[in-house]
Amino acid sequence: MFDERSPIYLQVAERVRADIVNGALSGDEPVTSTTQYATFHRINPATVAKAYQQLVDEGLLYKKRGIGMFVTPAARSVLLGQRRERFFTEVVDAMVEEARTIGVPLDEVIERLRQAEGAEAAHGTPRRGER
Repeated sequence: MFDERSPIYLQVAERVRADIVNGALSGDEPVTSTTQYATFHRINPATVAKAYQQLVDEGLLYKKRGIGMFVTPAARSVLLGQRRERFFTEVVDAMVEEARTIGVPLDEVIERLRQAEGAEAAHGTPRRGER
């Protein structure tokens, strides 16, 4: 369930982020209570509380006193923006740099991307936003 590579609270926070991005959790929807999450996953409730507090600090969750934690209405948009920026920085910028290094013209890279998109459409795979 949890791996040894990073602290459990970071893994809990990342799972909540993933649930927000994939639509399993929507804006103003409650998240599983700290106690329920901890009991289900057999972890310390303080670990879950630390993860939830991190998400509050990031503006992804908010507290309703006496009720619980909820997803902020803008959480998905914020996370998608962060992932989009990371995609361009880590994937596209790195790809452009590698293409330049090995002498592949950017026009050729762009054409290859268009071909990949066309192949995806031909196989009936919906593009992002068409799902």
